[in-house]
Amino acid sequence: MTEQIKTDFEKIVKTSAFSEKDVVLKKKYLNRFIESGFPSRKLENWKFSDLNQIIKKNIGELSFYNNDTIPNKVDTSIFVEGLEHNKIIFINGRVEKIDFTYEDQDKIKINDDFKFLDEFSNSNSLLSLNNAFANKCYKITLKKGYSMKKPLVIYHTTNEKIKSRNINLRLEFELEQNSFLRTIDLFKDEAENNFINIFYNFDLKEDAILKNYKIDKVINQNIRYSYNNIEQGKNSVSETFILSSGSNFSKNEINCNLKGEYSSAFINGIFSLNNEQHHEVRTIINHLIENTKSYQLIKSVLGKNSKSVYQGKIFVDTKAQKTDGYQLSKAILLDETSEFNAKPELEIYADDVKCSHGSASGSLDENSIFYLMSRGLNYQQSKELLINGYLLDVVEKITDSEIKNLIKSMIGIRE
Repeated sequence: MTEQIKTDFEKIVKTSAFSEKDVVLKKKYLNRFIESGFPSRKLENWKFSDLNQIIKKNIGELSFYNNDTIPNKVDTSIFVEGLEHNKIIFINGRVEKIDFTYEDQDKIKINDDFKFLDEFSNSNSLLSLNNAFANKCYKITLKKGYSMKKPLVIYHTTNEKIKSRNINLRLEFELEQNSFLRTIDLFKDEAENNFINIFYNFDLKEDAILKNYKIDKVINQNIRYSYNNIEQGKNSVSETFILSSGSNFSKNEINCNLKGEYSSAFINGIFSLNNEQHHEVRTIINHLIENTKSYQLIKSVLGKNSKSVYQGKIFVDTKAQKTDGYQLSKAILLDETSEFNAKPELEIYADDVKCSHGSASGSLDENSIFYLMSRGLNYQQSKELLINGYLLDVVEKITDSEIKNLIKSMIGIRE
């Protein structure tokens, strides 16, 4: 891998307009990744999901070079119907379109030459890989007091032009004081056997609100890793929802730093997996000042040979008195070959806090199925009704009614 990645890196340098300073910095990231490689079970954070072995088994040799100079045609059939929205369109990792038609143009600033800080990749080899190979870095700033009128849908698509490739992309968002942003990450892949590596950074100033919804619904044979870093100022709110059911392997990591008093973070997610799929969510909520709140609810429905993992950590600093932190993970195992792993953690250094965690797994209640069948439903209908009721609890945590109804429609939940 070492020679291949170095060769591909030189191709990137030759075909891109990087400054000498950028090239030196990117080489540092490259060497940092080469030293560590893809994460394996040796790392505690990857004990349930050995990415090194997953890539070897499902892809084999990866190519790290993508020619970012060749545009791709946008297929408008991918657009969400019945939802007026702004758009950012990634095709094979390249930004093909940024469209904020519905917004006041003077209230949104787009910078296409933003440089990410080094701090995020120190202990994460995948972020080093992202820093080394990502070609463009966009920063989107919402000006003070501006609430976006329509949601921003970020389309992540691939086509048949690529296979066995590593794709690295990133976005930076800054929400100035009292601003409001809704984003939907929508994944639609035609290409197979690629490793897609995504890094988002959100900076929420005082009274800012972020609602971020990640929808991986379309079945595909790609391996996907996503890292969200969220910095929160006073009285800010972040809401993250994950629907994880499409990719062959997926891991979402969310690191949230509650740095301002009365800031709060909410993370909710659904795994619906089958046929060898393996998905994980790992969260770290850092309560760094007093009077902060976090809530997490993750539920899984696991079919034959599927596996889900939840690792959730609540950290409470000594200064973070009056913290309210809660996390719960549950799983329904539909087959004896399915597997659920949970690792909830509390690390608390303050004494005036309210924190709890819990985890549970089991099968569908056969008595409930029998009761529903006695009321006229068949076995399959009874199972689906119970699963819908089980998942509805998570979907109802979505605070945006328009997006809540969209997601209900996508996963077939009927009340």
